[in-house]
Amino acid sequence: MKIAISGLNNTDNPAPGIPVAKSLKDKNTLIGFSYDPNEPGNFQNIVEKTYLMPYPSLGFDELSSRLKKIKEDQNIEAIIPNLDAELPLYIKYQKEIEDMGIALCLPSEENFELRNKNRLDKLSTELNTTYPTTHEVNSLIELERICLNSNFPIMIKGSYYKAYMVHNLAGAIEAFNSISLEWGFPILVQNVVSGEEVNLVGVGDGVELKGAVAIKKLTTTDIGKIWSGLTIQNEKLMEIAQKFVKQTGWRGPFELECIVNMNNVYMIEINPRFPAWVYFATEVGVNLPQMVVDIMQKKEITPQLEYPLNKLYVRFVDELVTDFNDFTKLFSTKEL
Repeated sequence: MKIAISGLNNTDNPAPGIPVAKSLKDKNTLIGFSYDPNEPGNFQNIVEKTYLMPYPSLGFDELSSRLKKIKEDQNIEAIIPNLDAELPLYIKYQKEIEDMGIALCLPSEENFELRNKNRLDKLSTELNTTYPTTHEVNSLIELERICLNSNFPIMIKGSYYKAYMVHNLAGAIEAFNSISLEWGFPILVQNVVSGEEVNLVGVGDGVELKGAVAIKKLTTTDIGKIWSGLTIQNEKLMEIAQKFVKQTGWRGPFELECIVNMNNVYMIEINPRFPAWVYFATEVGVNLPQMVVDIMQKKEITPQLEYPLNKLYVRFVDELVTDFNDFTKLFSTKEL
């Protein structure tokens, strides 16, 4: 299958695109969708060709025009979008994109909004898990009022992206300003809960959970991205993932970010896409990106919820050397 994949940033804060591509390259032809010619994945020779894409903020008309040209040039059969900023556009207009002859594996708009951080308390209750006390704020006055009645440290989070643990009011204000300038409002103020950081990546077909792998974070970057981790089995977490897919009719990839303390599972976030560590799942025998392709091709899939335990994941930074002409060509022609 010829599949377009976005999210080619592959720095120490990587996007999911390259791990997804590595999972699919043996059985599929891959086309890269990039928003920035500086993204390392443009030059790693994992995708057959890269196209620069219009920013999602420009709307569907720009995206539609670009997709029609790429469809004509490459006859792409499917797209796996991997970035938070672009997902609302692909989800809202998935019928129009599928009418172009391009398959998608995405949730409905309604289901996508169910897992928004400002609605996650209700969904967490339905999934029999706990959501930490969270407040929405839209001004510094509200932020200061909440902070005065909270015990530090607390989390300051954007509704869609970015989260910072802060230890005093000055830190809270700095995080509030940083996130609001980049991602807008509301800003979420959330109690910190103690325990082990555990994540689960899974794929649903709209009816049931088809595959999943859970890991415990061992070390993280300063913004919370996993640097090393360990495969684990947590029955309650797996049950939550199964219930999530069944209750919401979730179609496509997702990631549960949780804190586990004894038998308590605290839901922190539900990401509506693959995480950047998804190739770890592929390497331990559960190729979730390929499951997404199989769902788009309407193949029968046997659920795969078991995998080896105590497998260690370690992320590292690599380097490559390429010709500057490649960069200038991509920048000027929007293709490479």
